[in-house]
Amino acid sequence: MRILLVEDDRKVSAFIKKGLEEESYTVDVAKDGQDGLLMAASADFDLIILDVMMPGMNGIELCKILRDKGIMKPILMLTALDSVESKVEGLESGADDYLVKPFAFSELLARIKALLRRPADIISELAIDDLRIDILTRRVSRGGREISLTQKEFSLLEYLLRNKGRVLSRTQIIENIWGYNFEPETNIVDVQIKSLRDKVDADFDKKLIHTVRGVGYVLKDT
Repeated sequence: MRILLVEDDRKVSAFIKKGLEEESYTVDVAKDGQDGLLMAASADFDLIILDVMMPGMNGIELCKILRDKGIMKPILMLTALDSVESKVEGLESGADDYLVKPFAFSELLARIKALLRRPADIISELAIDDLRIDILTRRVSRGGREISLTQKEFSLLEYLLRNKGRVLSRTQIIENIWGYNFEPETNIVDVQIKSLRDKVDADFDKKLIHTVRGVGYVLKDT
């Protein structure tokens, strides 16, 4: 699951990012509304967290623009304003939920999970050939045999499955699994792909993860 966090307070964004990554989410951070707009329009996120009080374009304005652009993924707003009027304004701008600062991380996590559980927001199972992953329970199996994956391996396999048949470049994979701030020159993608192949493909005649030389990788059943 990939989350976009738009928050201008570095301490708050670092706290949220660290906590969510420990829960196996991939988190991209935008430092202001304009940066958040560019990132939301250029990548596919499962959920967006917006701080309301930001310089320049605030969270209310950004939320309205995202909805006008047809970006309908769940939006959770964070704000220090706890008046009824402020909450109504946030929800009427298109937000799905509203959390007042300061907040307990456990409550933030519970609200995120609740938003992602909505039937319209998530497909519970992804599959190709005899490989299946359950998004909610994070169980992976092939040919009926359960496979144990690390958090990053699961995120990588989920991303490949959501884009099955599509060739993904190393840069695309890095941006979606490790975030925009990761060094593109690293070989971490190749290392993780090899590890994933050892678990998903090694014991099966039909290989599902394929290398497209000079481009990247693709998950396909032919």
